[in-house]
Amino acid sequence: MHPPPYRRKAALTALLASLAPVGTSAFSAARRASTVTSMSAAAADPISPDPEAGDVAAASRSLGLFARTPLVPSAPLTELCSGRRVFLKLDALQASGSFKDRGMAHLCHTLRSEQGIGRLISSSGGNAGLAVATVAPRLDMEVSVVVPETTKALVVGRLRRLGADVTVHGANWNEADALARERADADDGAAYVSPYDNPLLWTGHSTVVDEVREQLAEEGVGGAPAAIVASVGGGGLLCGIFEGMERHSWDGAGAAVIAAETVGAASFGRALESGAVVRLSSIDSVATSLGALEVT
Repeated sequence: MHPPPYRRKAALTALLASLAPVGTSAFSAARRASTVTSMSAAAADPISPDPEAGDVAAASRSLGLFARTPLVPSAPLTELCSGRRVFLKLDALQASGSFKDRGMAHLCHTLRSEQGIGRLISSSGGNAGLAVATVAPRLDMEVSVVVPETTKALVVGRLRRLGADVTVHGANWNEADALARERADADDGAAYVSPYDNPLLWTGHSTVVDEVREQLAEEGVGGAPAAIVASVGGGGLLCGIFEGMERHSWDGAGAAVIAAETVGAASFGRALESGAVVRLSSIDSVATSLGALEVT
């Protein structure tokens, strides 16, 4: 039995409130805006780009394949967290509607420029499919997306309007994914695109941390955050956040990462509990596009 939503909310609020002193800041990089807190309450000079970091995903950024999204303060969440400043990273303003444009932009550009790939085959009834169908055509790449039967007609229609060739197959994402992999293996000019399990995706997603670092400094907040709260489905965003944190030495500064997972699709939570990757028998949530039977 799962705790009532109000109890889960209260527990999360208490956790955020305990992470940092009054006056700190917060941010997030989830599909919809979520939250994070920063450890430093002191004003800081704007932070210049980290010379150790280099210009991550510079090519795809320069081509406008993903956007620098706003970081905005949240008065209601700040109040809930007893005055700890909370910010929201609005990655729902990416062209496809989610943070996944970041990873797909870096992956698609790399495959196009370094391997000459012209066709992509993906498997996603949700944000990843929409992201690859949004980004790849701008690089003159053809896109085929295999989606499970649970995919809403609205999403299928949107994918087709973006120019993707859409195949509906399988009772769940894993069955659709198997067909996508099979087709990619049989096509020498195509590449399979995972919704979340590829280091190129993670590096693209990590740019959200670069932006947050700069934007918190613009708000007068320096230092590592106390915590980042982000959604987790297959784990691609989470891997990107950890990569970005390591790049800026936030991982050694005591910053916490809080993963928010969908009830009924908690493959990450099960993996943490068991200490190993756990494959769920099914996705028992109405949010079918958010679930992965196992995490990366």
